[in-house]
Amino acid sequence: MFLRFVLPRIIEGMQAREGFFGAAYELRGQPDIDQHTLDRLEDSLAWFRQNLAVPPRFNLSRSKGFYRKQTTQGLSWFKPTATDHLARAYDLAALLGRHGHHVEVMKSSRLGYVVYEDEYQIIAEPFSDTATR
Repeated sequence: MFLRFVLPRIIEGMQAREGFFGAAYELRGQPDIDQHTLDRLEDSLAWFRQNLAVPPRFNLSRSKGFYRKQTTQGLSWFKPTATDHLARAYDLAALLGRHGHHVEVMKSSRLGYVVYEDEYQIIAEPFSDTATR
């Protein structure tokens, strides 16, 4: 099963829940955050920046003008074999939870049309029957 760490809020323009990295960056920007939390948050985000690729622009179409018509609806999922990444993700989710961001872990083996894949993650445009909420 692949895992996705999500918040209760919905991504604008999609029927899918937002991933937890957005909440991490929001928390980092709060002026009243204590230094210990900020240090842990910065460490976690730096680790993910170093160890989890941000893919280039992607979509299913090979048409040169396709990107002008729509953006991808891809959702990111951790592979179950990405043990270090998952351990860090659970730690980050717990940290966010202590600061009012409720993070849930979605699990699925049916992700959708794969638009990007590396050793640790898959980004897929969900099938119509893929659970995204």
